[in-house]
Amino acid sequence: MQATIHNEFLTLTVDTHGAEAVSLKNAAGEELLWQADPAVWKRHAPILFPWTGKLAGGTFEVDGKTWKGGQHGFARDLEHTLLKAEGDTIRLELRSDETIKAERFPFDFVLTSTFRLEGRTVHHTLEVSNSGTEELRFGIGYHPAFNIPFDAEHTTTDYEFRFDQPESPVILDARPNGLLSGKCYYQWKNQQAIPLTDDLFDNDSFCMAGLRTKTIGICEKDTGRNITCKVEGYPYSLIWSAAAKPLRFVCIEPWHSLPAAETDPQEWGQRAAAACLAPGESWQTTLSTTFER
Repeated sequence: MQATIHNEFLTLTVDTHGAEAVSLKNAAGEELLWQADPAVWKRHAPILFPWTGKLAGGTFEVDGKTWKGGQHGFARDLEHTLLKAEGDTIRLELRSDETIKAERFPFDFVLTSTFRLEGRTVHHTLEVSNSGTEELRFGIGYHPAFNIPFDAEHTTTDYEFRFDQPESPVILDARPNGLLSGKCYYQWKNQQAIPLTDDLFDNDSFCMAGLRTKTIGICEKDTGRNITCKVEGYPYSLIWSAAAKPLRFVCIEPWHSLPAAETDPQEWGQRAAAACLAPGESWQTTLSTTFER
């Protein structure tokens, strides 16, 4: 099922499968989100929960039992319950049940996803509540994909990722298999912009740590048109695209947690988490993205 809200600048459609934004159009009717061509990448803007990236060995353990888990958790693959779709707001909920606890993740939780339009900005708030009787540890992040080029008159190299100040991001290495290697390096130093090229992501994503910038945007250099994400408060920000040439979309991904390391223990309680919630506690984060195009 899908729900749609709109204002004078934007029309947003969210699917209850994965609580995923599947369409965002501007006032001219132009589609701003990647449309999930399965030949390239089959998603639009998935929620990453209750972990980000891959698990070491594709598994984790709780109380001696082994659980299998795919990349980026499972919230993106399940049906969420639509709670509200009116005015400027869409709200959905994923609540753990006996099936989820038996097959995917043995902890009680409530994941609430709220989308709100404000002018040319989409605010997407994720709230996690511990509805159980034991501590809840989890990872979480965003993965929106934005169409490029913005029109037929532009090509890949007409764009750049832009910070709000010069940056020397520390890249956390996860090559070649998506697990942290324990190494880090500089790809760029003292740069306010990262030029976009069709081979930029030949070795997969860049996971950036230590950023001071409050925003990361994809900008059309000659016009200034841009899509900008507010990343202040996020310890990690990734940029990525699928290995199609020319590039068809770019992702800007603020995360509160990391993929597993190659040497990580299997025990879930020993993994680095975005947050550790006592019974009854809640935690939330918001990604605000502004579309000036």
